[in-house]
Amino acid sequence: QVQLVESGGGMVQAGGSLRLSCAASGRTFSIYAMGWFRQAPGKEREFAASINWSVAGTYYADSVKDRITISRDNAKNTVYLQMNSLKTEDTAVYYCAARTYRGSVVSRPDLYAYWGQGTQVTVSS
Repeated sequence: QVQLVESGGGMVQAGGSLRLSCAASGRTFSIYAMGWFRQAPGKEREFAASINWSVAGTYYADSVKDRITISRDNAKNTVYLQMNSLKTEDTAVYYCAARTYRGSVVSRPDLYAYWGQGTQVTVSS
């Protein structure tokens, strides 16, 4: 099992920045990649970014790729999501996820076996 705990959410004004963190524990050696997803009220959970755990490789949703950066610190078993130039439409619960699946598909939530509890990001106008 892998446990994931997100932090760093909060309220920010449009144009501001936030950095989310996701700390992994447990069987972290089994992780192939980590991802960030978000879910706004009344909408489906959507992919934001993914990063391979042990080798190079980052992937972004087209809708946010110019404004976010995913990174990792393996020594701390932590993944980060830096979000800049935030917009009101970025308001959502942000979830960290881990997958052991080693395929090339990165954006499907069902391929991620482990999920954090989510952290709320609210962007005000």
